Amino acid sequence: MNVTTKRMVIMLAAVGVVLGLVFGFGVFKGIMIKKFFASMGTPPQTVSTMVAKTEEWQPTISAVGSLRAVKGADLSLEVSGIVDEVLFNSGDEVKAGTVLLRLRAEDEQARLSALEASAQLAESTFARNTKQFEAKAISRAQLDVDNSTLKNARAAVDQQRAVLNKKIVRAPFTGRLGVRNVDVGQFLNPGTKIVTLQTLDPIYADFYLPAAQVNRVEVGQKTSVKIDNEAVAGLEGTISAIDPKVDTASRNVLVRATLKNPTQKLLPGTSVIVEINTGTSQRYITLPQTAITYNPYGDTVFLAVEDGKDDKGQPKIKARQSFIVTGPTRGDQIAVFDGIKEGDQVVTAGQLKIQNETPLVINNTVQPTSDPNPKPVDR
Repeated sequence: MNVTTKRMVIMLAAVGVVLGLVFGFGVFKGIMIKKFFASMGTPPQTVSTMVAKTEEWQPTISAVGSLRAVKGADLSLEVSGIVDEVLFNSGDEVKAGTVLLRLRAEDEQARLSALEASAQLAESTFARNTKQFEAKAISRAQLDVDNSTLKNARAAVDQQRAVLNKKIVRAPFTGRLGVRNVDVGQFLNPGTKIVTLQTLDPIYADFYLPAAQVNRVEVGQKTSVKIDNEAVAGLEGTISAIDPKVDTASRNVLVRATLKNPTQKLLPGTSVIVEINTGTSQRYITLPQTAITYNPYGDTVFLAVEDGKDDKGQPKIKARQSFIVTGPTRGDQIAVFDGIKEGDQVVTAGQLKIQNETPLVINNTVQPTSDPNPKPVDR
């Protein structure tokens, strides 16, 4: 073997040794990295939890309705004329029959006086001719003419009095007046709104129910009425009427509840929520709606379950997914029929970052709302 060949062999052997060392180091590093990550496991995730418990729920029917006055009208006149007197102020409480407004009526009053004088003359003539008829001084035909003249005169007087009464606006019922829309000296056409009059205690709440639910309510049944104004929230009422027909357009039935309104803070036209208790109360396991993950293939929750002890003797908590069957909702709450049991620890926040067997760290300093009657809060 010459020198050149020997050098070539030595160089190839050196290259082989170097490549073997590089390859071996890469394999060794991969094995060690795999062992390292295997020893680390899935990092724990922080979540909040709550204990599933049962609550008593009363089945209810809820509907949106409007308040309506027991008696209400926009007052106006049948005849035209100029306003002579306004005898009320905006917001007054008035009794039935109270005079509210008068139009100028000097001409009509003068005509009434003339007609009354004619009626008095006709009455005197009829009385005098009656005595003459008894004395056979005049014919029966003449007496009948006098009687007819008297009746026509009295009818003309009544007609003119009716015209004068149309120049006066009286309260048709007891109630509260609204804002005055007219002033003295103003010319009014027939039908011009003068003021609104509303009887506010009691007051009606009208609402619609689907035809399929009407058989669950009856006259005399108690209702709860809620509105945005907290000062008058939670009013109790009674079903007072149910429409005997179904609206063909909406397939709903009009229902009316009667409410007491002694403070008269409830006003006609206010939107309300009417709730009617039906049937017997039920006990359900309830959760905040945010605790549930809704999926096309089924709704799920994550349970926080104990899985042995760690090196320090502390319990290890892991996530376990469970399919559930949900029921009705009430505010922020939802009833769960199947999939969990009372006492289970359910993850209520942080579900998006965990999966089955994920180690958990529980932090319950912040909890989602679970209010059956939530209200908007300004922040």
